[in-house]
Amino acid sequence: MPGPDRDFWQQRFEQRQTPWDRGAPGPQLARWLADGTLARGQRVAVPGCGSGHDVLALAAAGVEVTAIDYAAAAVALTRQRLAAAAAMADVVQADVLQWRPDAALDAVYEQTCWCALHPDHWAAYGAQLHAWLRPGGALLLLAMQCRRDSAAAGLVEGPPYHMDINSVRALLPATHWDWTAPPYPVLPHPAGWTELAIRLVRR
Repeated sequence: MPGPDRDFWQQRFEQRQTPWDRGAPGPQLARWLADGTLARGQRVAVPGCGSGHDVLALAAAGVEVTAIDYAAAAVALTRQRLAAAAAMADVVQADVLQWRPDAALDAVYEQTCWCALHPDHWAAYGAQLHAWLRPGGALLLLAMQCRRDSAAAGLVEGPPYHMDINSVRALLPATHWDWTAPPYPVLPHPAGWTELAIRLVRR
């Protein structure tokens, strides 16, 4: 399997080497909760839930959350955070390339999972996201922008892997998804990267 494996992520969480972790929910999450894009009672998945900050914020807002992560240490951190706040969510240790929900979801909050996957897996992951959602369901995508000079020589480096918008559009085609029109909100990341906040609707 190309790219980071389960042991890689387990060690990162055990050693707290998680530079992508803001230590709080992502700022765009609050906006999507405030404008009703994410709402009480919706069935929402958070793939690559990490330390669980976003999961806790969604659970506190009354969203029916399923949190998914590859690494046992990340799952444990998320469960600890929920327990400390007396909040409820379903937290699952699973490979997002294999996992299936019990019923179609209303939304997927995709904040750091895609950019953690090696690009060889992106087509399969895009198909998974489409399969998880009901028609009309929303993919709330924070597309990581972390261009590297080495890309000019054809090198693929990460994680995080740079999510070029042209590549993402090819993998989430307009035949399967309704795209909002650009430009998209650009969110600065404390690690020096940026994210594009994109809402797509599954056809």
